[in-house]
Amino acid sequence: MGRRGLPRTPAAGAAFPGGRELAQTVADSARDVLHPLLVVARGLRVLAGAARRKWDRTPRDRRGPALLLLASSLVIVALLPYGPTLGSAALLAAGAWAGRERDGGGGARGRRDAPAEEDDGRLQALYEALVPYFSTPDDPAPLYAHGGDRKAVFEQYEVDEQGRTALLRLRYPGWFTDGEEESRARIEQLLQRKAGRGREYRFDWDEGANRLTLTALPPLPTDLAAQPFVTAPGETVLGFTDPSAVQRMLPVTDGEGVRDEPPVVWRTGQRSTEPHLLVLGRAAAGTTTLLRSVLLQALQHGDAVVVDGAGTGEFVSLAGREGVLAVESSVPGALATLEWAARETERRLLAAGGARRAGQPVPDDVRRPLWIVVDRPAALAHLAAAEGCQDPGALLEVPLRHGAAAHVTVVAGERLEGAGLLGGALVAHTAARVVLGAVQPEEVRAVLGAAPLTTPPEHVPPGRGYARLGAGPVLRLQVPAAPDPYDLDTCEAHRQAVLELLPARIA
Repeated sequence: MGRRGLPRTPAAGAAFPGGRELAQTVADSARDVLHPLLVVARGLRVLAGAARRKWDRTPRDRRGPALLLLASSLVIVALLPYGPTLGSAALLAAGAWAGRERDGGGGARGRRDAPAEEDDGRLQALYEALVPYFSTPDDPAPLYAHGGDRKAVFEQYEVDEQGRTALLRLRYPGWFTDGEEESRARIEQLLQRKAGRGREYRFDWDEGANRLTLTALPPLPTDLAAQPFVTAPGETVLGFTDPSAVQRMLPVTDGEGVRDEPPVVWRTGQRSTEPHLLVLGRAAAGTTTLLRSVLLQALQHGDAVVVDGAGTGEFVSLAGREGVLAVESSVPGALATLEWAARETERRLLAAGGARRAGQPVPDDVRRPLWIVVDRPAALAHLAAAEGCQDPGALLEVPLRHGAAAHVTVVAGERLEGAGLLGGALVAHTAARVVLGAVQPEEVRAVLGAAPLTTPPEHVPPGRGYARLGAGPVLRLQVPAAPDPYDLDTCEAHRQAVLELLPARIA
């Protein structure tokens, strides 16, 4: 009798010839049934992310009123008839609308929290480009490797309405030298080129967690003109910056209405740690515009003397106005004005000291602020040396050293090319500084003492630059337009705005 073979177990594919197709059909059916819930869940996640970003951009002084308004709205909805039901339905409808699938041909493309299929190639290319900077042959478990998993290093990715990178958060190895400016600059330059030119980016390095966050910044407003800002005495608005950089908003008018903008406020006075201001900039970058804007605000609460070192006549419109004690452009007149300012500072110090010793309040003429505005002091010093006169910088030493106690403030503006010709006292006692124009990060560091956290703009409008008050952070700055009102080639709206701010003429 022949041996009968044992029965063989059929293969899985042979036992269930239609098993794979059946599983795929069940999965597709479940996806179709649960599709509305998936859309609503995705939309709610998008709305939650948008609310979180809005909360992060809200200044701290406005978060309390915002919470109070939200709580009041919830209480009102809860007390209304059918309020919770209608509120839940509205929330689900908003989630369904935010979570709907959007293609490039139909509806508008919104900000996405997760990369879509068309972004996979872009992120993979960026990952491959970072491999030479974030990898080493000695790393036993490299985060970056050719053909590696980009999902392990890219933690957050968002795009704007045009499909451009708006936010990118990535991990980098712990051995990377993130404390060296050269190493950071290489990574920032690469990310800027990959994210797209024509925009400004902010780089936030978290050395403790080995995280780098790239954020695309919106352009600063260039439609604001000089106007009476809502500030306290001793506060001067230098310009406007990013909402996340300051904790204050200021109502401004733009010709169409009133809106809130984040200001860069410079505080002067006896208790100020940066009582004097130095403005450096390229040609036609807005240095004189900033000096004029500061003067228009200073004349609301004090007196001023103006020295036009270049002799261009940019401050002729202030001559003969209330509060303007002198406007000089010649070398003898400028030296006489600065000599008087030095003696006035000494007189104020003696008067304030005598009043305190006698137990009396400081006289009103001492407490009234005095502003010394000098445009192009290096050019004035060169002209004075050519005529064999005294150095104007030596006359500024007394107001610079003792100005805070005497309520005297010095504001100087100079070309960036002539910064090396400024006197030592002017450089040493100007803790508040502004640099304007097309400047590189190393130039910003040389002037402000720290490099900016943002990339320079591709196209620099007038009045665009960076500011740093004392030991604070470097802020992006856009100076409000304050042109010479006697220049008929300027914008008529801006010219009229300056004319309205000028003090009345002295009869």
